[in-house]
Amino acid sequence: MKRQNADKRSGTCPSTYKTFSLALQALVILGKQSGTCPSSDIAKYLDSEPTVLRRILAALAKEQMIEAKEGRVGGYRLAKDAEDITLADVYAVLHLHDARCSSMLEATGDHAFGEQMKAAMKDVLEDIDQSLMKVLNAYSIADLMGKIKLK
Repeated sequence: MKRQNADKRSGTCPSTYKTFSLALQALVILGKQSGTCPSSDIAKYLDSEPTVLRRILAALAKEQMIEAKEGRVGGYRLAKDAEDITLADVYAVLHLHDARCSSMLEATGDHAFGEQMKAAMKDVLEDIDQSLMKVLNAYSIADLMGKIKLK
């Protein structure tokens, strides 16, 4: 509960993996659409909280991964080809590396042993991040779209 309250204050989303998953799902939906799609429609399709989804969409729009159009016929659409958006791009836009590393290092504590563990874990976290980014760079939104059939 503490984390969720902090997330509401900071404007971030509740879980790094949930955020990443929702972003990928929204991008797949937008990639499958011929025009713009309102955030409320995406939220209904994903059975997700619209406010959380709008924060994610705002982050993607800020980095010009998607375009936002206001008004009655407004909504969102991809700003570039789905083939050109890697999962690593999405991960980077959402700053998930920072959140993951921070939470893992915070768990070590501010005592002598904790400080030693932080130092020891930094190399491991760096290796994890490099491996993760290598895998995420191998996939695009188009790859995910090819495996999904929308109703």
